[in-house]
Amino acid sequence: MTNSNYCCNINCAVLSVVAAIIVGAVTAILAITAVVASTPAFLWVAFGIAIVALALTFLVAAFGNTAVRACIAEVLPLLLTGIFGALVTALVLLAVTFAATSIVGAIILGALLLFLTLIVTSTACVIRCLVQFCN
Repeated sequence: MTNSNYCCNINCAVLSVVAAIIVGAVTAILAITAVVASTPAFLWVAFGIAIVALALTFLVAAFGNTAVRACIAEVLPLLLTGIFGALVTALVLLAVTFAATSIVGAIILGALLLFLTLIVTSTACVIRCLVQFCN
């Protein structure tokens, strides 16, 4: 891999983290004001997304070609942080019932959306890396 390609993916990872923090903060603010609420169906879907992302990450890392492994290796810490964070926060929100305007519940819901956004944006970084790697 060239040095400039690595540089672009570092910028992608930074943008991924910034976007996740913004989405998490906005979600927490909206949850505190009771504009959005978490339903058990949403929490189960978030849990399922994290499980599928974990399985796909391990499968692609184990059976992917060299280009795929190189691209996943660059954002693997972000991807695993998003996956395990989403798993834990979804389980906490499923296990404990919070009031609609609970500050703790809003913070945990914001963290869940932060981690889900981190999964999506780091996957986009992998796809971007693959497109740059193939060109």
